[in-house]
Amino acid sequence: MGQMDNIFDIVIIGAGPAGLSAAIYTGRARLNTLILEKAIPGGQILLTDWVENYPGFPGGIAPIDLMKNIRAQAEKFGARVETDEVKTIFPKESHWLVSGSKRDYETRAVIIATGSNYRKLCMPNEDRLIGRGISYCATCDGAFFTNRDVAVVGGGDDALTEALVVAKYCRKLNIIHRREQFRAEKILQERIFANSKIEVFWNCVVQEIKGETHLESVIVRNIKENRSFPLKIDGLFVSIGVDPASHFVKDLVELNELGQIKVTSAMETSKPGIFAGGDVTDACPNQMATAVGTGVRAALEVDEYLSKKSSEL
Repeated sequence: MGQMDNIFDIVIIGAGPAGLSAAIYTGRARLNTLILEKAIPGGQILLTDWVENYPGFPGGIAPIDLMKNIRAQAEKFGARVETDEVKTIFPKESHWLVSGSKRDYETRAVIIATGSNYRKLCMPNEDRLIGRGISYCATCDGAFFTNRDVAVVGGGDDALTEALVVAKYCRKLNIIHRREQFRAEKILQERIFANSKIEVFWNCVVQEIKGETHLESVIVRNIKENRSFPLKIDGLFVSIGVDPASHFVKDLVELNELGQIKVTSAMETSKPGIFAGGDVTDACPNQMATAVGTGVRAALEVDEYLSKKSSEL
């Protein structure tokens, strides 16, 4: 199809696993493909120290190396990556205008693959110690803490699920929860209370994170008793929720109550010509492999959508 009158066939927003994987397929379909990424290509997976659960790498791989390879593969098939933050998308005649901080981009179709952002504790040392004891993904990093003492912050379904994953590996697990009871499903609570490795600190929050080259301990504050105490741990899993990066399209496509973009099984949004994939959607369980799969599905559907559109002209 190609680019006509400076109109791209497809603009992919986000250069994480979903966006870059989509670009491999749109490139192979000979669609003129532009990927827009506001930060460093690679996405949230770069917060992980090591990837051990992605198929094809039995010894694991550094996330930066994996994402460099996927980007190189997308570029090999003609996709172009540019640094720009998309502010909004709006219709223009028979196509779409993607408006970025630097300039506007006209395109026949869009794939939104902006992912989600882990909610952080927003404390000193937190960012510096990510991958050095602090993690936001137990499935990704739990095995690194075999026979170590760790803590999980949170009390919802995700937090207790994370805790049960980490408990398979660690020596001692502490759950730090700011309330007097969990909000998670009863069956998850039952499994937590039945596990002798796990101790729960109710009415508690993390007050301070300590460590130079790696996490060494946290100061925990009991907000009900107004007292603080140190807790020596090797790992801290923060599980207080994620926020889908969908704010820029909240008035354009339909979102669910969590702010995720609602998609069909074909990764179509509520607007024809706009597709979505990865963690920003309601069809992806926050794993790299599934993000890749939904990105690929979106790309295949874009190719079919544009072919049908061309045949109608």
